Amino acid sequence: MTTRILTGITTTGTPHLGNYAGAIRPAIVASRSNDVDSFYFLADYHALIKCDDPLRIQRSRLEIAATWLACGLDTDKATFYRQSDIPEIPELTWLLTCVSAKGLLNRAHAYKASVDKNLENGEDPDAGVTMGLYSYPVLMAADILMFNAHKVPVGRDQIQHVEMARDIGQRFNHLFGAGREFFTLPEAVIEEEVATLPGLDGRKMSKSYDNTIPLFGNAKQLKDSIARIVTDSRAPGEPKDPDNSHLFTLYQAFATPAQLAEFRAELLGGLAWGEAKQRLFQLLDNELGEARERYRALIERPADLEDILLAGAAKARKIATPFLGELREAVGLRSFRSSVQSAETGKKKAVKSARFVSFREDDGSFRFRLLDADGEQLLLSKGFADGKAAGQVSKRLQADSELDLRVEGDAFGLWLDGEQVALSPSFADPAERDAAIQRLHMVLAPQE
Repeated sequence: MTTRILTGITTTGTPHLGNYAGAIRPAIVASRSNDVDSFYFLADYHALIKCDDPLRIQRSRLEIAATWLACGLDTDKATFYRQSDIPEIPELTWLLTCVSAKGLLNRAHAYKASVDKNLENGEDPDAGVTMGLYSYPVLMAADILMFNAHKVPVGRDQIQHVEMARDIGQRFNHLFGAGREFFTLPEAVIEEEVATLPGLDGRKMSKSYDNTIPLFGNAKQLKDSIARIVTDSRAPGEPKDPDNSHLFTLYQAFATPAQLAEFRAELLGGLAWGEAKQRLFQLLDNELGEARERYRALIERPADLEDILLAGAAKARKIATPFLGELREAVGLRSFRSSVQSAETGKKKAVKSARFVSFREDDGSFRFRLLDADGEQLLLSKGFADGKAAGQVSKRLQADSELDLRVEGDAFGLWLDGEQVALSPSFADPAERDAAIQRLHMVLAPQE
């Protein structure tokens, strides 16, 4: 079974070395696996919650897209897109907002932290709280549920949001599923083995602490940053303690086992800190040099980046557009042209609750179900290569005056042009099967 993994990257800053080791590098490696279907997106709608500087957001989108591609993301294997290029995302957000309990959102950590801070300062609990911040978990749920991701790699502070996506998806399934699970319930993945790099001062590398090492600065910028790494006062010739050195931790994240063993031995043997920093610079420069050149080339060709991202959006929308159509159908936002017709006392009229429901299988094929007035499945179609082909067959079934139904044991098949296109469920006895055939004739009777 293919596992679908989804990761969003908020576009509010420039990627640094810690982002690369902790998120970008392991995600790209994972995307190369044959049993993984990877979705990576620029979470630029999310960025609007945190940042009101348009130039910063635009620059960050460019830098982050270039970073992932320069680091080796294969867009033929992974789906790479901007959140804002998928109009189905905000529409799904609204559908999910309408089933999300306010009490659930009240418990979101980010909202509670803002309220607690306001209360400590003697201010109104909701001072400065926007609806973007408050409903952030619903937008994140839409990101995840739109593509039915199985696993969502997150930091520990985001586990609650994945759990909320599960709650919201489960609620929608319960209200509108009619026996179908529209949404896969996602699982948060905490990757304990992924490196959390220390910054220049030993704390976690973070823009908030201003202790980062630039990922794609030039060689001089990289060297100057490494020179600022805080070390102890042990002089050249004195043994150094590798296990309590964040410089050694940084080296460890990029070295081979042989390189690491040699570096450890040299530190224990009294290697000077200045020379140790030079070794780290050489290691990182070798690791990042080629990617740095690819990054610069991409930054200088923003139109090429635009084309790549729009192609990724088109790829994502091949899933999102038909799926949203199914969700709209489920909640009652249906076309008047698609009303299934029923015959009663010689007069044809619409039966609002009998309907076709289209969906996409995990293997990429498209199918439809025909449900009767009570939501009972009368037919399940075969798999079609695309949604258009499935839709054409369902339209023909509503228009044809005669149905080619063939009994197959406890079930019956529906045939078009000499090919079976749908099959009924198995029934308990012939009488129940024949009653279902009569209901099928009734709901598919064409309008005069």
